[in-house]
Amino acid sequence: MYRLMWLTRVLCCGFLTCLPALAAEKYGQGVTDNQILIGQTAPYSGPASAYGSCGRANDAYFRMVNDQGGVNGRKLKLISLDDGYDPAKAIEHTRRLVEQDGVLLVFGTVGAPALSVLPYLHAMKVPFLFPTSAHAKFHMPNRYPYTMGWVPTFGFEGKMFARYILKHRRDAKIAVLWEYDDIGIEELAAFKEELGAKAKSMIVSEQSYQVTDPSINSQLIAMRNSGADTLVSLTTPKFEMMTIQRVYEMNWRPLHLITYASHSVGTTLKPVGLEKAKGLVTAYFGLDATNPELASHPEVMEFHEWRRKYLPDADPGDACLPYSYMQSALLVQVLKQCGDDLTRENLMRQARSMRNVRLPMLLPGISIDTSESDYRPIETMHYLKFDGKSWVPTGESMREGGP
Repeated sequence: MYRLMWLTRVLCCGFLTCLPALAAEKYGQGVTDNQILIGQTAPYSGPASAYGSCGRANDAYFRMVNDQGGVNGRKLKLISLDDGYDPAKAIEHTRRLVEQDGVLLVFGTVGAPALSVLPYLHAMKVPFLFPTSAHAKFHMPNRYPYTMGWVPTFGFEGKMFARYILKHRRDAKIAVLWEYDDIGIEELAAFKEELGAKAKSMIVSEQSYQVTDPSINSQLIAMRNSGADTLVSLTTPKFEMMTIQRVYEMNWRPLHLITYASHSVGTTLKPVGLEKAKGLVTAYFGLDATNPELASHPEVMEFHEWRRKYLPDADPGDACLPYSYMQSALLVQVLKQCGDDLTRENLMRQARSMRNVRLPMLLPGISIDTSESDYRPIETMHYLKFDGKSWVPTGESMREGGP
């Protein structure tokens, strides 16, 4: 009897000793009872420093969440390092975030550096969620199961531009300016594919540039001299500002379509003069926080309250702010769905299990849906036209993969 009691006590003690370990198994690297550690690199310096406000906005959103009690009682800590828009530096910093700082996931890396860190994060099986880039590689669950983008691809945007031209200017003479990198190549190829057989006759000038180029004046002159009446700019903000300014100075007035990556009223259009940007066309999925007609919209009001409190020195017209506000809200949604199972495996499981999620500042009719086979949270964009003050929906939209 005594031996039975002793054995029972030993087994019970052993079981109780194992309980903390069992609970700990629900925590991945970078997670404690009180904190979730998130890693990121962003261009706070360098040729794409305009996108540095994305990282600052991400941090500001997480500070707001922390002030409200965190996510399931845990505070969010974002370690955001300056990569200078240099892919090599992004890889170096990302390795540090994973191997030294011990983050649970990497989130929101901006632009070309996001592509550079993808192979490493894939090899390490580290969740790479919602990079600030629209490359198709971020939407390939079979190839990169631990990576999920969140915005429609550059290819889809290129198709939207072609579709708009074919509908509104069927006999267009098109000039295309594009950044010579993987992103530009993807978007240009999709643009030509959507034009189909007409691409050869419609595109009369095709000019590229490097992100380190000091000027694109010669490219713009060549496009103007080609006789083009339609200009498609697949550029980052610095070069879009140059384009708008020079096109205006040359008294060239083409139908001008620009990528939403450069559509910020505050940081791209306003510095060169809003009157010079009137008539521009883009495609996007979010509300324009600068539109005076939306001033009383509840979501826009909440956004501006957040901005004033957590980013008081930021430009109210910087489109990176609402973009990152939505992006951060999406990550918080996934973390909430994880509950207390904050392993990397469950993080990805929840990321691909979103159903009809509505993010603040999305345009009406757009919601977030993902699945095991579909890593595209947002699949619809609306055409917008700049009226000299703000971006106004034209009433036309397109769904990725749709007719």
